[in-house]
Amino acid sequence: MQKDITINKCSNGQLNTVPDFVAIEEPLEISVTYSTEDSTIKKNISVTMRTPGNDAALATGFLFTEGIIKSKAAIKSTGILLSDENKMNVVLRVGERPFLQQADRNFYTTSSCGVCGKASIDAIKTVSVFNGSETNVSVAQTVLTSLPQQLQQQQIIFKSTGGLHAAALFSCNGDFVMLHEDVGRHNALDKIVGTSLQQGLLPLTNCILLLSGRASFELVQKATMAGIKIIAAIGAPSSLAVELAEEAGITLVGFLKATGFNIYTHNERITL
Repeated sequence: MQKDITINKCSNGQLNTVPDFVAIEEPLEISVTYSTEDSTIKKNISVTMRTPGNDAALATGFLFTEGIIKSKAAIKSTGILLSDENKMNVVLRVGERPFLQQADRNFYTTSSCGVCGKASIDAIKTVSVFNGSETNVSVAQTVLTSLPQQLQQQQIIFKSTGGLHAAALFSCNGDFVMLHEDVGRHNALDKIVGTSLQQGLLPLTNCILLLSGRASFELVQKATMAGIKIIAAIGAPSSLAVELAEEAGITLVGFLKATGFNIYTHNERITL
């Protein structure tokens, strides 16, 4: 989503009033409601700064990638609270309990950092339900180098605002599957995972995850939770992202462009 505004633009020493567009950033409070033998409990989990849109996917994807829920079957309903369109509540089925020990974070997440509120490094190493699953997935070099151009064609809002991150899924043949944009790179990926969870597509072992920017630890961690085995980023990976990708058996590619790329981990999945 974007907002129309008027700005003063300085160009070649001249100041002019012109129309412009900016990406919308608003807080989303994510909560979980579940039942015990004695009562119904509503627990606030996080506040994340996000671009409005696909909020149900964002909420469910966040809960899944953080290990708070384990499957689509745990969810009874997801909806905006009547009191505030920036509050999303996920209601669990009777008998389902959230794994709240995984939510050991402050209840605030900025658009630039999805793990800044974590209490310790151990708390962010959530365990994927897809760990140990084997896959023979591979991707050709020519497919990888074709992805940046495809991403540009799909990333509509970024073209007008220049202010959104994108996460996209492609098949290993290079076919486009889906894309989500957000002011927060972690939110864009949570929307991908949440949509996949809603559509019964997990695990995403036969897909390539393409990131429009850098590959940080939190993004590799969330991809691990979704069963993704190949991550390609337009930008650079961090050292901790490389370590986690190696440990999780993920092929991590950085600095992807039409002319080439760097392979940081598990190069055996890429055919030249």
